[in-house]
Amino acid sequence: MTDAAADRHAVVVTKAASAPSITRNNWLAAVLVLVVGNFMAVLDITIVNVAVPAIQKDFGGALDDVLWIATAYTLMLGLVVPVSGWLSERFGLTWVYVLSLAGFAVTSALCGIAGNLGTLIVFRVIQAIPGGVMPVVAMTLVYQIVPKEKLGAAMGIFGVGIVFAPATGPVLGGYFVQHLDWRLVFWVNVPVGLLGALVAYFILPKTPGRRGRRFDLPGFACIGLGLFAVLLAAEEGSSWGWDGYRIRMLLVFGALALAAFVVVELEVDQPLLDLRAFKVWPFTSSLLMLAALQVNMIATSFLLAVFLQQGQHKQAFDAGLLMLPSALACGLVTPIAGQLYDKIGPRWLGVCGLGICAYGTYLLCGVTPSMTRGDIILWSSVWGVGLGLSLMPLMTAGLAALPAAQTNEGSALNNVIRQTAGALGLALLNALATSQQAQLFVDRAGLVQQTVNPAQAQHGLGELYGRYLTLSSQVLATSYANLFLVVAMLTGAGVLLALFLRTPAGNPDAPHAPVGH
Repeated sequence: MTDAAADRHAVVVTKAASAPSITRNNWLAAVLVLVVGNFMAVLDITIVNVAVPAIQKDFGGALDDVLWIATAYTLMLGLVVPVSGWLSERFGLTWVYVLSLAGFAVTSALCGIAGNLGTLIVFRVIQAIPGGVMPVVAMTLVYQIVPKEKLGAAMGIFGVGIVFAPATGPVLGGYFVQHLDWRLVFWVNVPVGLLGALVAYFILPKTPGRRGRRFDLPGFACIGLGLFAVLLAAEEGSSWGWDGYRIRMLLVFGALALAAFVVVELEVDQPLLDLRAFKVWPFTSSLLMLAALQVNMIATSFLLAVFLQQGQHKQAFDAGLLMLPSALACGLVTPIAGQLYDKIGPRWLGVCGLGICAYGTYLLCGVTPSMTRGDIILWSSVWGVGLGLSLMPLMTAGLAALPAAQTNEGSALNNVIRQTAGALGLALLNALATSQQAQLFVDRAGLVQQTVNPAQAQHGLGELYGRYLTLSSQVLATSYANLFLVVAMLTGAGVLLALFLRTPAGNPDAPHAPVGH
């Protein structure tokens, strides 16, 4: 046995010896506690986006400045997620989770009392620190405390937070903004977070930390700067111009920094993230499919919400209610998919789920200003069923294929890839939509001008404005239909990878059944 292999074996033995003590009958309570943090972290992204116009109205400033409330949070997530593995090993998974949940509640309260835009952006940056750590640590804890034969069911329950939160955010956020106060989008986290942290402290098994692992500062600097540059380019590409020198410099710098990160991580003895996990093909293929699903989930939720408000001129709360059935469908299917995973494995769940999700997205290509509520609910519900059927089985299969010593790093890599894919995918699709809409306006503006004579232009401004609104809605629908088609094709391509999925074979390094099982 080589020295490196001996070190890895020692880590596995140490983790097995310190595995949390939890019985067959109470793992469900622990997973439900972990769902709280996961749900809050995902919900916060979508619920805050709905409040941006109200925040701009109260604080003033240009829309580009106000959007930094979301941009700053996303950028900080890119810096924090890679560090979560080191924090968990150093201080213990349970303590890091409890402190992150409590910290998220406290920082949410700070956001709720912010007196100006600059202060709110600073508090959002601070809020992203626990917000980035929580999902990684929670997912790793699931693998540590749940018996192996129950892992699919546990991940199905855990996944409700991931798939249900994006559609719940617009409903809650829309209600708060429309009927109460936008500050409640932050305050709602406070009682839930503090109560969740208290319950987690008493219910979750204590996992001890382990001293001795150095913090990989060079690796952190490389991936932190690289992800910051890439995500900043993605967020600001439409505003600064994708062909502008600032975006080009950011992309080049980001690519070089990430390449340097790979070199550093393969050379150091104690890497920040173990990139050797990519050698495990089931894990890597699952990340590719998850990246496609993340782009689909973020883009579809965003595009549909925008079209309902701008294309059909609905209020934010009404738009959120129309999207709620898809979230319910997704939330109901996800635990069932977990149960099926334990019986039939991930292959057919992945194939069927990705296929149904792609078909549901394709149905959304039929968006028009005159589409009915029934159309929206049916099409988005089909999409939600496919998403719920495939997301957690793919995630479970990938992480279960890793040795126990790499589960924490695999969870961090999973979150990094999904966060980056979602941000980049949405940014590129928005840029494509903007260019398409500009061209469509040019092509169709002539038609409006030809049908309006000077007398109408002078005396019928109301009619002319009505035609402009109609044209805007039609252009928006056409461009978004094209985007849904692109996303559907990307998701459909994942079906080919899913065909080669296999149930992870047991190996001596796989996560051990918890003590007491």
